[in-house]
Amino acid sequence: MLKDITFGQYFEGGSVIHRMDPRTKILLLIVDIVFLFLTRNVFSLIIPAIQIIFILIISKVPARMFLRNIKTILPIIIFTTVINLFYGSGGTVLVSFWHLSITTTGILRAVYMASRIILLIILSSVLTYTTTPNDITDAIESLLSFLKVFKLQTAVHMLAMMMTIALRFIPTLVEETEKIMSAQKARGADLENGKLFDRIKALIPILIPLLISSVRRAYELAEAMECRCYNGGVGRVRMKKLKYSMLDLYGTIINMLFCGGVVALNIML
Repeated sequence: MLKDITFGQYFEGGSVIHRMDPRTKILLLIVDIVFLFLTRNVFSLIIPAIQIIFILIISKVPARMFLRNIKTILPIIIFTTVINLFYGSGGTVLVSFWHLSITTTGILRAVYMASRIILLIILSSVLTYTTTPNDITDAIESLLSFLKVFKLQTAVHMLAMMMTIALRFIPTLVEETEKIMSAQKARGADLENGKLFDRIKALIPILIPLLISSVRRAYELAEAMECRCYNGGVGRVRMKKLKYSMLDLYGTIINMLFCGGVVALNIML
């Protein structure tokens, strides 16, 4: 299961989305998430679904990487789907037992909620797959640069740096967890069988070494940054400067057309 976690990884490529300015990608991601939550029913999700398929094609990122992310949250999707099956009044009753009933409205709502979660995960993954952690840091810092008026420029840089470090170390922590689990299994630990309480108890020998390893790694990183005279954003210059291009303009226009389609479907349906 842990091997399926690919969130936070960067997939190197030269696609149109890879070449877009990271600030544009972050802003468009926020807009798309907002419009995704503005959809009212399963039919209005048609436009976001078409948009995401279009993004997947032009990003040239293998579909299996997105499927792995979906696989990791599959229990949440299933739980949400089952709960929404019994939530919703109206429609034809298909199955009824005790005080619960499954209706056509409930099925549509369950499909709607599950689809929205899947689309949200895919949209979020596109940003990390097509943008390096350094570019994400520079983009966040640039977008929040207006806060320098309130003398919060250093705080903005530190926030962006912490987010980048967190994204960068997700694959590392997953790999470390796999190694610890393999070592514990080699010692005879049973991590997959038994009652729920026993399985939770079996995680303690994994969490403690992982915590110690994470603290040690954080200390080594802080020491390395200090040896390189890192002092935050004060006087810091960048080797690569962010620049908007016509590609960002075209991407924004196309994105707005899709968002307009969501609004149109909400009005008509």
